[in-house]
Amino acid sequence: MKKTLVLGIGNLVLKDEGVGIHVVQALESEKLPPHVDILDGGTGGVGLIGELESYKNIIIVDATLDHSQCGTIKMLKPKFSSDYPRLLSSHEFGLRDMIESMIVRETIPEIDLITISVKDYQDIGMELSSEVQKAVPKVVKLIKEIVN
Repeated sequence: MKKTLVLGIGNLVLKDEGVGIHVVQALESEKLPPHVDILDGGTGGVGLIGELESYKNIIIVDATLDHSQCGTIKMLKPKFSSDYPRLLSSHEFGLRDMIESMIVRETIPEIDLITISVKDYQDIGMELSSEVQKAVPKVVKLIKEIVN
């Protein structure tokens, strides 16, 4: 079994909604321990289950719609799909479905969920808002602390 996966979720062409992918791209230029893999998970979904089940630990990075200030970073340790905050509609069903499937199969790895509160997620564009862009290096630093 592989040790740790950092999984960025999001749609890169919907501004802040793609922040998970931006974090994964930033991690590509960082020195990470050999037991850590990174993956651009796109918009998630059941197609990722086989890959995810091969890891002991997964760190998921995703955008969230909550009432927090844009750019707010939160780290959660969800146990059930119902523990997940409201993620963005373009992939919320796929991610929850994936988690439920692994729970039912009793193959769910240990999951840390890092969310970034967003505002620009419906307009087309690849740039992040300034608030979310400022969160990316902070999330990279947090991930490096977790895996080290």
